[in-house]
Amino acid sequence: MTRILLVDDHDAVRRGVQTILETHPGWQVCAEAADGRTAVKLATQLKPDIAIIDLELPDLNGLEATRQIKKELPEIEILIYTMYETEELIRKVLGAGARGYVLKSDAGQHLIAAVEALGRHKPFLTPIASETVLESFLRTSRKESDSAILTSREREIVQLLAEAKSNKEIAAALCISVKTVETHRAAIMRKLGMNSIVELVHYAIRNNLVGPRVRFAKVQ
Repeated sequence: MTRILLVDDHDAVRRGVQTILETHPGWQVCAEAADGRTAVKLATQLKPDIAIIDLELPDLNGLEATRQIKKELPEIEILIYTMYETEELIRKVLGAGARGYVLKSDAGQHLIAAVEALGRHKPFLTPIASETVLESFLRTSRKESDSAILTSREREIVQLLAEAKSNKEIAAALCISVKTVETHRAAIMRKLGMNSIVELVHYAIRNNLVGPRVRFAKVQ
């Protein structure tokens, strides 16, 4: 039995993926999550064989959730299931530890094949993603994204700030003190050379820490 964790913040998407997966004998959806932080907890508790994770998740995005799950469970296979496909994004997905990449628009054509490959511990990229990776390899490597200078905790805080969470809310979510949040916040602004939350929101969107759906709101 191959046990699968589904992670997407849309119920309809999860239902659709589950319907596709259930056509395959021997596959079981053992749990579902609507945000990245819950996904990390469920993965750690249940230890599924494969996690199918959307990139654009509230509270903790799919990339950071992937990093944290792979850190705790190196043997798990992760399939990123998303609407977006760019060279930079694919490189970040692979760098985070995922070995599968499927576009939601190609689910009917590639999802089963992707899960089968990951079940054999083989990587799977859609043809377009494979071409993108190859072209990137053949070209001169780009400079690493600015996000590389941030720690994992700082990236978490950037996402929460961009989602209009207050320092107090961030402290509660991460089980740290407000003073520690303020220290991280100051370090982030210094490292990135920024002076406002609006700049930070733009940065978070550019670096896929939050999706383009994020709304600009006042952050206390």
